Amino acid sequence: MTGLSHDHPAWPPAQRRLMGMVFATPLYGSTLLRRRPTRLSAAPPDPWPGDAKRGAAMIDRTYSFAGTTVRPEGSPWDETSTDKDLRDALHEFTWLRDLRTKGGDDARRHARKLTAEWLIRNQRWSAAVWRADIMGRRLTALISHFELFFASAPDPFRSQLLANMARQARHLGRIAGREVDGLARISAIKGLLFAGLCIPDETPLLARATKLLETELPRQITPDGCHLERSPAGQLTLLRDLVDMRAALSVSRHDSLPALTTAIGRVAPMLRLFRHGDGSLALFNDSSETDPAIIDLALAQSGSRGKTPARSPDGGFERLSAGKLLAIEDCGTPPATAWDNHTHAGTLGLEVSLAKERLIVNCGPAIASGAEWRNAARATAAHSTLAIEDTNSSEIGGGTRRVSRVHVDRQETDGNIWLSTSHNGYAGPFGLIHHRRLYMAATGDELRGEDALAAVDHDGHDGVAGNPENRAFTIRFHVHPSVSTSLAQNGAAVLLRLPGGSGWRLRAGGAKLDVAESIYFGDGGAKRTQQIILSGRTDGNGATVKWALRREGGKG
Repeated sequence: MTGLSHDHPAWPPAQRRLMGMVFATPLYGSTLLRRRPTRLSAAPPDPWPGDAKRGAAMIDRTYSFAGTTVRPEGSPWDETSTDKDLRDALHEFTWLRDLRTKGGDDARRHARKLTAEWLIRNQRWSAAVWRADIMGRRLTALISHFELFFASAPDPFRSQLLANMARQARHLGRIAGREVDGLARISAIKGLLFAGLCIPDETPLLARATKLLETELPRQITPDGCHLERSPAGQLTLLRDLVDMRAALSVSRHDSLPALTTAIGRVAPMLRLFRHGDGSLALFNDSSETDPAIIDLALAQSGSRGKTPARSPDGGFERLSAGKLLAIEDCGTPPATAWDNHTHAGTLGLEVSLAKERLIVNCGPAIASGAEWRNAARATAAHSTLAIEDTNSSEIGGGTRRVSRVHVDRQETDGNIWLSTSHNGYAGPFGLIHHRRLYMAATGDELRGEDALAAVDHDGHDGVAGNPENRAFTIRFHVHPSVSTSLAQNGAAVLLRLPGGSGWRLRAGGAKLDVAESIYFGDGGAKRTQQIILSGRTDGNGATVKWALRREGGKG
């Protein structure tokens, strides 16, 4: 899998600071002034449900976003919380959706009050508030909810809001294609497209957005439809943005863009690959389970009736299914450093579910648990894969050592599936290659695996620096909190009991088997759970661990 191209990279930090100095000047601000719009020329729909409880809490001055809750004494815009994600969520204005879902005059008054307070504080450029992706989401939200919350507002307030939106849009037209990259750039382009369609006399912004989409969509989406940030949650966000842009064009009586139509046709089927039997998402690369209704709605809005793909050779994921048994494995290389903010060190990580019940999982993103936990949740140890000496297979947080090659070979015969994978993330520090082989029986009653560590050929090109002998390794299988886990056969096996009553037994050879505590962040909170641990040390030949997960008794 290739990374994002460097044709139009985001500004490096030094250039961003320099441009910020320019944007902050009164002279630059004057270049954004033109005739004030008096209305919007179109009203694109917002089909996405909000959270009525969160809307009610906002009216009661309690704000909960990105896992953080604050109750400011005064305006939330004066909140001093250092949580960047909370600040971004507030300034994106997507909370208008929550107030819309709550409904009533109190919600309308609160939306206007918050917006009026924001306008007082944000007439001029600031780095955090006027960042391209934040601005794109804010413009999209304001335009989509303008008729409901602001069209009947007093003339001075409405005029001030429209003037501010027009200034934001003009600034966005200058930075949408350069200030940020990846999914953030798509959000910026979406706001630019909405502004070009809906703010009178700003049609050049529509032309700019169209040109950017024609460049960015083929640049960021692999031929098989996976976004290059490799996040199931990001894949859903991308599809929502794409169908929103298509709907806005339709409402404004513009033809859909060929690049947009092609992208939706590729992205929607790939989203299906990431779904477990419960309809929610697999927990790779900063993804939580997510409400299945939202995913269903996004797929319905896409109009795609495509078959769920079994593999993503370009994106780097494999989906194995037989009967009610499903396994999804991360078989791709991490994206380049500039776009890896959501990347976890989970190469060859595995998730397993049976019908609508999850069995083996990754820990998921620790969104609400602080920076230390968030970093821990990105580590290799938080994924159902192998780690050597408690070292991540790829460095996270700006490190440069990472998996650069993943080998994948898949064979299928009569419904039986064999998957052979390997990665070189441990070649440099330890001189070892991790091989993972899976076999899923056509009956859906058995998943067998083999995890092996093999010394790298020193004549190869893996930059071997470490000694492969006598290295401690750990294979982890994190268990979903709903599954009960117990050692059996004097510690030679682990029994797993799913809520529906189905029983499974995991046996292993070539490593010590144990059960330990783990934690699960996949549903947005933090829940205690268990993990199955297979541990050992390498010898002169590396190491080989064979394991098997089989259903107990008859079919269930």
